Amino acid sequence: MEGNIYPNSNPYNLKRFSEINERCSACNQNFEPEPNFYYGAMYVSYGYTVALFVAVYVVFSFWMGWSMWPTITALGVILMLLGPLLFRVARTTWLSLFVHFDNTAIENWKKTLKENK
Repeated sequence: MEGNIYPNSNPYNLKRFSEINERCSACNQNFEPEPNFYYGAMYVSYGYTVALFVAVYVVFSFWMGWSMWPTITALGVILMLLGPLLFRVARTTWLSLFVHFDNTAIENWKKTLKENK
């Protein structure tokens, strides 16, 4: 990957974890195609969180034999720790649903820049 969506690669820098670059530094793709574009990422994040919750609950309750409260406590800790990461993964997933990968985009953009000089 040549361009970065996030200016800070550490999702656990809580002061800057939600910041997003305006454009891709490699291909000039706009990362916010319209105002409030990432509101839909909340639904993706919810889906990821529910899937993680169910998977961890099944593992801890059925395979490890934990009772309900230790399992719920462990789930809370896991979800708190993975929160910033899930936030970014959901935003990236949402963006990828609407912006499709084009492996020639960088070359085309550089070619356009040269032609406009």
